[in-house]
Amino acid sequence: MPPVFAHGRLRLYLLKLLDEAPRHGYEVIRLLEERFQGLYAPSAGTVYPRLAKLEAEGLVTHATEGGRKVYSITDVGRAELADRGGELADLELEIRDSVTELAAEIRDDVRGAAGDLRREMRAAASASATQVEDESWKAAKEDLRKARQEWKEQARRAKDESRRAREEAQQARRQAKEAQERAREEVQRIAGQLQEQFAKSGGVLGSLAGAWLGGGAQSTAPAGAEPRTTADEAAAGAAGAAAAADWAADLVPTGDPARDLDRLLDRFRDEVRDAARDRGVTAAQVAEARHHLEAASGRLGTTFGSRP
Repeated sequence: MPPVFAHGRLRLYLLKLLDEAPRHGYEVIRLLEERFQGLYAPSAGTVYPRLAKLEAEGLVTHATEGGRKVYSITDVGRAELADRGGELADLELEIRDSVTELAAEIRDDVRGAAGDLRREMRAAASASATQVEDESWKAAKEDLRKARQEWKEQARRAKDESRRAREEAQQARRQAKEAQERAREEVQRIAGQLQEQFAKSGGVLGSLAGAWLGGGAQSTAPAGAEPRTTADEAAAGAAGAAAAADWAADLVPTGDPARDLDRLLDRFRDEVRDAARDRGVTAAQVAEARHHLEAASGRLGTTFGSRP
């Protein structure tokens, strides 16, 4: 008989069962037996070591209730389960296929046993052709009838399970694809809002980055320098907006909006810090930087506090 679970798949399915509800080890074994229509039940020596390993990896935790360990999935375990949503859908389909294969093997066994019984009955009938049919003959016929009925019932259940498995797997794949699309749209929306905020200030962050990163004019003019005119400020703002529009365009969205935002903030911090280290920074520049960052914090707080 081929293995019911491929390598690493039982581990993934244990996370799914614990994501449904906290369970103790015996309950996990019983649920697996139910999912396989009683055709397969893992041993305690198979389940408990894997639960212990999942706990050692920080994917599950346990509490003692009534002398039993009740296992619960952790946030880390839920994150892994979410990342492997497509693989879990395939696993559900594989389980249904395993049920079908097990049922087919039982069906073959029943057929073989029925064939052996039929041959034995024919041999007995041939040896005693004139013997009146007795109770043992009737019992043999009844056993054959029951065996045929059981095979038909198992074949029907296996067929129904296979059909449901295909439908559930197709639905799971659709849901996973929709979730990916929604995540991608959310990242694009946030990135667009950030670029819009950068552009509006030249931006609030663009003016600071433009002064330090671009090597252009400083926001605070040194003593004795000619004051910047309105035209100079407008030109600097336009240049900052143009730079902000293309800023960090090389960072391809990952599908995780929170991670993409962290990458944008890391890029900004690193570039400003490197520019300050290379060119030096004055107290007046630090004061102006604080002013720009305060304004940027307020605008971004408004952005992330609003609903799309």
